Amino acid sequence: MAEENKCPSAGSCGKESCEGCEHASGAAASFKEELNSYSSVKKVIGIVSGKGGVGKSFVTAALAARLRKEGKSVGILDADITGPSIPKMFGVKGPTMGNEMGILPVEAADGTKIMSLNLLVDDEESPVVWRGPVLAGTVKQFWHDVFWGDVDYMFVDMPPGTGDVPLTVFQSLPVDGIIVVTSPQELVSMIVKKAVNMANMMNVPILGLVENYSYIKCPDCGKEIKIFGESHIEKTAKESNLPVLGRLPLDPSFAEKADCGLFFELDIPYLKDAYDKILKL
Repeated sequence: MAEENKCPSAGSCGKESCEGCEHASGAAASFKEELNSYSSVKKVIGIVSGKGGVGKSFVTAALAARLRKEGKSVGILDADITGPSIPKMFGVKGPTMGNEMGILPVEAADGTKIMSLNLLVDDEESPVVWRGPVLAGTVKQFWHDVFWGDVDYMFVDMPPGTGDVPLTVFQSLPVDGIIVVTSPQELVSMIVKKAVNMANMMNVPILGLVENYSYIKCPDCGKEIKIFGESHIEKTAKESNLPVLGRLPLDPSFAEKADCGLFFELDIPYLKDAYDKILKL
């Protein structure tokens, strides 16, 4: 391998290439993937979590739907290749079509442009049994091969954790900022810090934290019941020097709309600080 392609810290990390190692932030520009040549994306926002099941796709969908209501052109790149849920939440199905400009994303009823693996497969219930490099390559194709057109805000719904796909997104896409989604359990705060530390390592701006499942309101008296215990979001945010951008309750109406593919009909007021932060990018 040519000398100029070797990792600048190869003596310590033992790798010939910076890609995939902790020194990649210093060479990140060389890994940027070209956007589809017929498309224009102004801002890219990643929605991440340190673990699964905390409502990352919910937050992605809520932010996208709100910005659509404000007249913005919005796209969702579903990078959660093995567990995609965005198409069902927005009521869209494949197969996708294409033309000389690229693969066409499927538009939801509210106009949100969506690209997900579930829109490309014959059976959306078939498992995706792929290794990391193939998953990462698919995310790059969603950026390069899809004709997104003009998009004001692109949301990237990422899989949980700090593996191949989040690394690929941070290195290959021009991410303007990420939002980290968490839940109230104290254990989760440790996992949140892993996601935060990865973003800092990759020099990716963190817009703030969003806590899901914060409480449920009693339908009779309106009292907030903290079924997962007391929140640790403020402590975690302070330790990471990050703002809290929203606290979301458990609400059966959210799940009902998602299951019906009408999530975009919801008006969710709990993420106002997150909306405002994104609009200031």
